[in-house]
Amino acid sequence: MRIIKTILIILLIGLVVFQLFGTKKNAAPGPFPNDISTLYPVPANVQTILKKACNDCHSNNTRYPWYNHIQPVAWWLRSHINEGKRELNFNEFASYKPSKQYHKIDAVIKEVKKGDMPLGSYTIIHTDARLTDDEKSTITGWAQSIKDSLEAHYPKDSLVTKKGAPSMH
Repeated sequence: MRIIKTILIILLIGLVVFQLFGTKKNAAPGPFPNDISTLYPVPANVQTILKKACNDCHSNNTRYPWYNHIQPVAWWLRSHINEGKRELNFNEFASYKPSKQYHKIDAVIKEVKKGDMPLGSYTIIHTDARLTDDEKSTITGWAQSIKDSLEAHYPKDSLVTKKGAPSMH
């Protein structure tokens, strides 16, 4: 029993010490010169959906929940946000090459249609981020219009790889 008590005290001390090591927040003031809206129209209804379901992980501004102040949860959130931004950052979208824009917007369409975005782990806590069928249709329709615009301005073979899959560049 004494060993268990000692282990619990050590764990508690460790948890308290962890709180001293915060994480850098994903909160840039903007405006963002490479934002997707500098290249493509983002209607208000789409902007509303992006804000509630996408931007926390796919932009330069995250709305942090109260539990972000608790370590190691904040470290996990920071890692998750960094991964999301590496995959797609709407605030940096205009800096991507056209082939990468094409690939990323095609991925948006596929991920939303499959229900893989937003992530289930995100929507458990952020229930407002769950997309209705109408919202999914709005986002995929908007993304398709961007894809169509890219296809109208660039040769299709410059946007996709030889296998027909979108280019990763």
